[in-house]
Amino acid sequence: MTIRVPADAPTISAAVSLARPGDLVLVAPGVYHESVRVGTARVTLRGLSRDKVVIDGRLRQPNGVVVSAPGVSVENLTVRNNTQNGVLVTGSAKAAAGLPGGSGGYDTGSEPVSFLKSFLVSHVTATRNGLYGIYAFSAQNGVIEHSYASGGADSGIYVGQCKPCNIVVRDNVAELNAVGYEGTNASENMYVVGNRLTGNRVGLTTNSDHQEKLLPQKGSVIAGNLIAANQQQATPEQADGGWGIGVGVDGGSENRFLRNRVVGNRNAGLMITATADLPPVGNQIVDNTFTGNGVDVGWTFPTATRGRGNCLRDNDLRTTVPDRLTTTAACPPPADPATRGESPSPTGPPSPSGTWEAPKAPGGIPFTEVAAPPQQPQFPAAATAGATVVPAVPDLPKTDGIRLPEASLLAAYALVEAA
Repeated sequence: MTIRVPADAPTISAAVSLARPGDLVLVAPGVYHESVRVGTARVTLRGLSRDKVVIDGRLRQPNGVVVSAPGVSVENLTVRNNTQNGVLVTGSAKAAAGLPGGSGGYDTGSEPVSFLKSFLVSHVTATRNGLYGIYAFSAQNGVIEHSYASGGADSGIYVGQCKPCNIVVRDNVAELNAVGYEGTNASENMYVVGNRLTGNRVGLTTNSDHQEKLLPQKGSVIAGNLIAANQQQATPEQADGGWGIGVGVDGGSENRFLRNRVVGNRNAGLMITATADLPPVGNQIVDNTFTGNGVDVGWTFPTATRGRGNCLRDNDLRTTVPDRLTTTAACPPPADPATRGESPSPTGPPSPSGTWEAPKAPGGIPFTEVAAPPQQPQFPAAATAGATVVPAVPDLPKTDGIRLPEASLLAAYALVEAA
């Protein structure tokens, strides 16, 4: 059944309350001042126009859309001006209730993790939100795709506390955030592919954090992304002060960085360091292109938490810290060419460490003042397509089919140039 807003129900929330599993809630253009909670499985929430169907929190509510049931799809609309998140997908009752969490941290008590199983966020614009634009926390088996995130005071797109994640973040634009994409304690079958992460303070991080469960983070694939010009001043200033970094690995392990284009990040293209007592182990950097970064690849570890087994192979790069990483920390070639770059070693020798002079981070701006998004592509046949069937587990990308992107990747939908 299709429930139309406002023809069949005056508000989105009223329509969602009427929906049964398999129904489509189809929303007409308008600005809706409400927080929408989808607690019924397999409901599709879709706007008729991505830029004209707007859920606006007016800085009076934590979340624009909260998904707490499996198989839900959120499509073709804009969420803005929420004090925490634009779209939140979660199996955590605390997170769904909008309870505050330090740096997004919830569920750090002794109770077991409760996962939401299966979701889709597609063709969503999330802008000017006080924590995250699109936030999947304690969720598995999902896809975030063809979306745009800006003005996230912490990050534009965030995936946290999942193992195995079975999550794909693909073909999105994240710009003008403190961090473009952040994956915290997001482990195993976690794919970030084909995204444009430009003009943030930090382009991408994959990290371990004691404020969430399922430590340590490990086993993500970061492939085919454009990660460029991440030193934009007109962005929210993040608490840890990161700036000018393309990729940051902070206590993450066994991650694979394959065929990314990392360009013009003033501090470092890719930086590996440790989180408190959690060393980064067995990260592979293979077949990437680095151009115009302050340092292309830099590793720096506290003595007590030094990384090990991190390695590089076949990258186009010019500078490393410490010097000669391509020789002293070279990845061994795989025994089978078909598995190129797909076998991170969880062990290995201690990783060399160095330091460099990082540029001073400038002050930022309030998230409410970030530039308005450019026009974004519409969900195909939004008015005529039926409800979306979300698979129990999404198809996961094959890494050998992911190529190095051009600097023009998704440029038509972005404000910041990759320079």
